[in-house]
Amino acid sequence: MTTAEIKLTAKDFVTDQEVRWCPGCGDYSILKQVQTVMPDLGIPREQIVFISGIGCSSRFPYYMETYGMHSIHGRATAVASGLKAARPDLSVWIVTGDGDALSIGGNHLIHLLRRNFDVNVLMFNNEIYGLTKGQYSPASPLGKVTKSTPMGSIDHPFNPLALCLGADSTFIARSMDRDPIHLREILKRANAHKGTSMVEIYQNCNVFNDGAFEVFTEKATKKLNTLMVEHAKPLIFGANADKGIKLDGFKPVVVDLADVSVNDLWIHDEKDQVKASILVRFFDAPSDENTLPRPFGVFYTEDRFCYETEMNAQLAYAIETKGAGDLDDLIRGKNTWTI
Repeated sequence: MTTAEIKLTAKDFVTDQEVRWCPGCGDYSILKQVQTVMPDLGIPREQIVFISGIGCSSRFPYYMETYGMHSIHGRATAVASGLKAARPDLSVWIVTGDGDALSIGGNHLIHLLRRNFDVNVLMFNNEIYGLTKGQYSPASPLGKVTKSTPMGSIDHPFNPLALCLGADSTFIARSMDRDPIHLREILKRANAHKGTSMVEIYQNCNVFNDGAFEVFTEKATKKLNTLMVEHAKPLIFGANADKGIKLDGFKPVVVDLADVSVNDLWIHDEKDQVKASILVRFFDAPSDENTLPRPFGVFYTEDRFCYETEMNAQLAYAIETKGAGDLDDLIRGKNTWTI
């Protein structure tokens, strides 16, 4: 039996390294779901690479029995881009946090998204800096009291997926650590997408920001505050699936299904960028009678050429038409200056 014919299991992706996250951290659940999904992708372990930056989430490569690299703060996207350009055959996964991705790594993230390398980005969002012991992050809400904002943050926070949509990401999705079935489905969708898959994962930091997302995860409040979007299906939520979202022009409005027909509701379309731009802004919903639920699922996806494919096609054409280059000649160059 060849290596390719051996059926892998989740245990085959578990390393001998001690998992060193705080007890109760949401990272454990995410790690478990990734290890569970990997065998279903049908990709040999030697063709999978996990690259991380700096932060609690960035320990991830140590715990995956694949190739991996724990790189530097905010630069996992740059390292992954170079790897994918050189080895387009590899399945490349980027693991990052809201601080790593949106602060020092923000510039690199937006350029990865617009270039559309065929890689998968898993951004663990706990709205705090956990590794450095509880400072506010670019995703921390306004007024957040932390060790570095004792009187409350006055920074307007990033809306991560709105930022990514603005950078022309070709796949945008959101899931959470405490919904393992949903998270596994989103991971599979991300892997299947040809291009940069951007997945925001709400992850509870039970030490420095415990309960930040509990309204979306606890049984008593989840159904009223979350909206699980599915392609070609109406936007329905509520404790008894009795509420929906209707568009009044371009304004989303919460309605009761006792008063409105399901046929009048917003039907989710993953290919509609205009509606996706509204959907990601549910994040900013006011706290009034029209408070909007937080969406989870695939918001937007589009087909666009991948950077590494076009780059390697250019290189192949250049070699075919002009021959192989000479590195020494390139370094010496043809232009000289007298100073």
